[in-house]
Amino acid sequence: MRSLWTSALFAAGSLWVTAGQAADVKAAAAPAAESWAVLTADQVIRILDDTVDWYRTLGAQQQSASQPSDLLILYANRQTADKVMALAFDIARANAELLSSEAGAAQRAAGGSSPQALGQQQDQLDAERRTIAGEVADYERRPAGSTKALKDRLAELRGELAMVDARRNLLQTMSEFVNQSDPKSAGANALKAQIDAIAATIPTAGANPAATVAAAVPAAARAAGSGLWELGSNVLKLRGKVADIDSIDRRTAALAQTFKEIGAAPVNQLKSYGSRSDALASEAQHASGEVLTGLREQFDTLAWLYKQTASIVIPLAKEQILLRQYRHTLGSWRDATERQYEDARGQLGVRVAILLGILVVVFLIGEVWQRTVIRYVHDVHRRRQLILIRSIVVWTLAAVIVGLSFVTELSTFATFAGLLTAGLAVAMQSVLVSVVGYFFLIGKYGIRVGDRIQIGTVLGEVIDIGLVRMHLMELNSSGPLGPTGRVVAFANLIVFQASGGLFKQIPGVNLTWHEITLTLPAVADYPALKARLLSAVNQAIGEFHDEIVRQTRQIEKSTASAAADAAEPRVQMRLIDSRMEASIGYPVSVQHAAPIDERVSEALLMVITQNTQVT
Repeated sequence: MRSLWTSALFAAGSLWVTAGQAADVKAAAAPAAESWAVLTADQVIRILDDTVDWYRTLGAQQQSASQPSDLLILYANRQTADKVMALAFDIARANAELLSSEAGAAQRAAGGSSPQALGQQQDQLDAERRTIAGEVADYERRPAGSTKALKDRLAELRGELAMVDARRNLLQTMSEFVNQSDPKSAGANALKAQIDAIAATIPTAGANPAATVAAAVPAAARAAGSGLWELGSNVLKLRGKVADIDSIDRRTAALAQTFKEIGAAPVNQLKSYGSRSDALASEAQHASGEVLTGLREQFDTLAWLYKQTASIVIPLAKEQILLRQYRHTLGSWRDATERQYEDARGQLGVRVAILLGILVVVFLIGEVWQRTVIRYVHDVHRRRQLILIRSIVVWTLAAVIVGLSFVTELSTFATFAGLLTAGLAVAMQSVLVSVVGYFFLIGKYGIRVGDRIQIGTVLGEVIDIGLVRMHLMELNSSGPLGPTGRVVAFANLIVFQASGGLFKQIPGVNLTWHEITLTLPAVADYPALKARLLSAVNQAIGEFHDEIVRQTRQIEKSTASAAADAAEPRVQMRLIDSRMEASIGYPVSVQHAAPIDERVSEALLMVITQNTQVT
C-alpha cells in the first residue's frame, strides 16, 4: 500500500514537472523535426475560400440560364463544380492530417510529455483500474460474515481504486493541457475545425434538372416575343449573359492556375520521398538487427507520408482536368449565347428598320396631303382645317404604329388600350368634349378669327380658336361699340351647352336692327304720320342704304332665306292706354350704328315736333 502511494505521488510530480517544461522542450525539438505538410494552414484556407467563391458563380449561371439548353449546361457545370469542390476538401483534409501527424512527431521527439506517451500511461492506468475493480467486486460478492482480514483487504482495494481514478483524472488534464499548449497540434486541430465550418457553408445542390428545364420552357417561350421591347430586352440580356460567362471563365482560369502552382510542391515532395526510399533500400541491404528494425520503421513512416502526399497530388491533377472540362463547357455555352445574341440583334435591327420605313411612309403621305391642300384648296379657313386634320391623323397613326411595335400580344394591348381609353374618357371628359366642339366651331357656319360673336351676355371679336378653347376680345355692348381691353376665354364645349347660347355674324355681314318706341301726339291722320315717320327714317339711313342692301344679299346668299329681303325700316302703330305708340325698327351697320342712330333720332324728333305744332 505504501509503495503504491509513493509511486502515485512520484508520477504526479513528474507529470507536473513535464507539463511545466513541455513548451520549452517542444520549442527546442521543432527545428529538428521534418516538415511533412506541403501546404501551410493559411494556404489551405485560401484555397478553400477561392474554390467556394468560384463555386458560388453557379448562382449567377442559374440566373442567366433562360433556355432549356442553358439549363442542361448549368446541370453539367454543377456536377463538375461539385467534384471540384469535393476534391478541394480532400486536399485540405489530407494536408491537415499531415500537419497533425507532423505535430505528433514533434511531440514524440520532445519526450514523454507527448499525447502518445500520456495516452500509454492512461492505458496502463485503465488496465490497472479494471484489475482492482475486479478484485473489489469479487470481495463484495463474498458472504457478509467474512473475516476481518478480508474486510481490511476490501478497504485497501477501494483506496487503491480511488488513487487510480485520481491519477487517471490527472493524466487526462495533462493531456488536454499538452494539446492546447502545443502550437502545431492546436493549429492542426483549428485547421480541421475551419475546414468543417467551410464545408457547412457550401450551397446545396440545385433542384432536379428535368423539372427545372420543364419550368423554364414557358419562360423561354414568353421571352421569345416579337415586340421591340422584348427584342431589345433580349439583346441586352444576351449581352449581359456573354459578359457573365466571360467573367466566370476568367475566374475558372485563375482557380486552375492556383491549383497548378500548388501542385508543384507535393510533386517535388513525392520525388524527395522516392529518393529517400531508394537510399533506405540501399542501406537495408547491408543492415541487420536493430539497425534493420529502425530502417523498417522509417520505411513505414515514409510509405505513410508517400500515400498521404499522393492523396494531395492526385486530386490536384483531377482538379486541372475538371477545370479544363468546365472551361470547355463554358466556351460552348458562350459560343451558343453569342450566336443567339447576333440573331437577336439582327431581328431587332430588322424590326427597327421596318418601323422606320413605315413611319417614313406615313410622314410622306402627310407631306403629300399638306402640299395637295396648299395647292388645290384656296379657302384659307378650309385649308387650315385640312392641315390640322392632317397633323392629327399623321401623329395619331405614328403613335399607334410605334405603340403596336413595342407590344407582342395584340389582345393584351387591346385590353390595356381599352382600359386606358375608358380612364381618359372619365378623367378628361371636358377636354375631350372641347376637342370635339372645336370641329363644330370651324364647320361651314362656324366662327373665324375676326368674327363678332356673342356668348351669353358677352359680346366680342374672335382673336384665337384653339383645339380646347377660344379667346374673344370683349366689346362694349352698352354704349359705343369698341374693345374694353379684356380678353375672354371660353371652352369649346360651349357649343353643346343649352344655356347661354352662341350668336355669330354671318361672314361678310355686319348688320343689326335697332328699335325706337315713340309716344305719338294726338292727330287726325295717323296713317299719314306713319308715312312721314317711315320717310324720315329712310332719309336718315339713305347714305348707308347700298351697304345695307349688299349685306342683305350676302345674308340671302349664305342662308338662302327669303326673310333677307325685308331689311328695310318698319313702323308699327299700336294703341296703349288710350295713347298711340309707334315702334320703329331700322337696320344699321354695326360700325356705323352710332351716327345712324343719331340721324334717325333727329329725323323722328323733327317729324314729331312738326305734327305737334300742327296740332
